[in-house]
Amino acid sequence: MPDKDVVIEQSYRQLAADMLARAKQHGASEADVVVADGRNFSVQVRLSAVDRLTKAREKRLGLRVFLGKRSASAATSDFSQESLDRLVSDTCTLAAAVAEDEVSGLPARDLMASDIPDLDLYDGTELATEQQIELAQRTEAAALAEDPRITNSEGAEFNSSSGRVVLGNSHGFMGEYRSSSFSVSVSPIATEPDTGGMQRDSWYAIQRKFGRLASPESVGQEAARRTLRRLGARKISTTRAPVIFDQETANSLLGHLCGAVSGYALYKGTSFLIGQLGKQLAPAWVTIYDDGRMAGGLGSRPFDGEGLATGKTTVVERGLLTSYLLDTYSGRKLGLPSTGNASRGVGEGPSVGPTNFYLAPGSSTPAEIIRSVREGLYVTELIGFGVNMVTGDYSRGAAGFWIENGELAYPVEEITIAGNLNQMFADIELVGNDLEFRGRITSPTVKVREMTIAGN
Repeated sequence: MPDKDVVIEQSYRQLAADMLARAKQHGASEADVVVADGRNFSVQVRLSAVDRLTKAREKRLGLRVFLGKRSASAATSDFSQESLDRLVSDTCTLAAAVAEDEVSGLPARDLMASDIPDLDLYDGTELATEQQIELAQRTEAAALAEDPRITNSEGAEFNSSSGRVVLGNSHGFMGEYRSSSFSVSVSPIATEPDTGGMQRDSWYAIQRKFGRLASPESVGQEAARRTLRRLGARKISTTRAPVIFDQETANSLLGHLCGAVSGYALYKGTSFLIGQLGKQLAPAWVTIYDDGRMAGGLGSRPFDGEGLATGKTTVVERGLLTSYLLDTYSGRKLGLPSTGNASRGVGEGPSVGPTNFYLAPGSSTPAEIIRSVREGLYVTELIGFGVNMVTGDYSRGAAGFWIENGELAYPVEEITIAGNLNQMFADIELVGNDLEFRGRITSPTVKVREMTIAGN
């Protein structure tokens, strides 16, 4: 008998082809179709008991049609003949009713991806419900067992998902790929015996392949270590000093840059990087890539949401801003070619999204970066969203550790760090060697020369 997955893939490809033919019969000059299905499982446990469990399987089809320079999109989860006929008819009717947009339309036919490599994104491992519950329980148990001061837990989670995407368009492109992910996390609570003060922190692991996922015990132990080190946190007086962002908080900093180089933010005038292409953004030791074809990457995919090949884009090269992230529409608005960064949900038009967006690692260890600071702040948590993407003004609540004479002296909390993103990137003094891909936007430890730190 033929493999079930192969049969489904073939039927989805045929379904996409049929939808494109129907759209043409209804007068569409161009069209594209996305067919996606997926399975998701999530369990949260707290103090060993199952707090929440969700299990879902869904399939959806999205259609985008163009009537000249008019376009519309719609989606359905009903794959019956009647439903699909109605979807085509209604979408074409909608397209006829909207205003023309001179830059709308599919990418040029000769730009379609010609190769669809296997990027090692899929793991067919199927875990029993009881096994996934046990993995979450083991993670929490490891955290609680690490130290008597770990007295409670906000819970542990285990998540698994897998899915398939088929994209076809009227240029003759038809591509598909499968992907999966597995993740585990826990948030323990520690209590200071003398004062009764409590602190929480968390840790997580995520991978495309189950066999590569860190053990529940290692995640629980790291979460406990991060929580315990926050006990006895103090407030500090307002000052200006060097600021070191650890991996997780540096990811957030890099995320602001990712948003600022999005073509949509640029043509809408909502980015602090308008007109900065080719100009110095950061020192020469700062290079930033977006790599859609990194094997096993959490943001990797062989083609983007429009059928264009993904690739490796150098966004910042030795401090110079060398590229934005663009899909076809935003590229046309800016007079630039797409970078293969079209991202879309089923039934939605494309937008711009990162693939694997990361700051290339430097040569310094986190410990060496900390030793470079006589007095300053090591940030381990950021709170709130006080960032103005138009001006680059930055102000966020933070917690972490005060550095004295090159060592972490004591934990601090209830502080605010402030600056401007343009200046912060220009003031990067050191980049760590601790790059670890645990998301689509990833950074090693980063040291910024000086920021305002508001406390008491």
